[in-house]
Amino acid sequence: MVTRDPALADARRARHVAEQVPDPELPMLTLADLGVLRDVEVDGDGTVVASLTPTYSGCPAMAEMRADVAARLRAAGYPRVEIRTVLDPPWTSDWITESGRGKLAEHGIAPPGAAPRGPVSLVLSPTRPAVPCPRCGSADTEETSRFAATSCKALWRCRACREPFEYVKEI
Repeated sequence: MVTRDPALADARRARHVAEQVPDPELPMLTLADLGVLRDVEVDGDGTVVASLTPTYSGCPAMAEMRADVAARLRAAGYPRVEIRTVLDPPWTSDWITESGRGKLAEHGIAPPGAAPRGPVSLVLSPTRPAVPCPRCGSADTEETSRFAATSCKALWRCRACREPFEYVKEI
């Protein structure tokens, strides 16, 4: 006979609700896709505690993320919600899920890690490898600005298809 733990089922349901919250700056991703949603648990008095880690310590979207997660959880029937900001360990672009990386590429944004990893040969020109174009796949790209609409992205342009695109920086 399988015994169901109602507290565990409630925590799983709360986590599922929180995992569906879209990122305010990259709405094609959920906070879970982005790796910002760290944990969701239900404590002894029934309070749902969701932990978020910002992509940058000064991320201006954190207030909106906290409010969105709290609102979704309350709408799902959880009257007591606490949102915690967790800074240690700091967020890294490695936390973006494979699904999230695919969604970025589908929307014309090169995901972090698109550039080859490993040793870089010593040359007297820029050593940063090109980021493949998310539209046509060409490696003939160039960075046009180290900063984009948010501090976690850079602007790039494909020389092959001539389309501009954003690149989520590796951290």
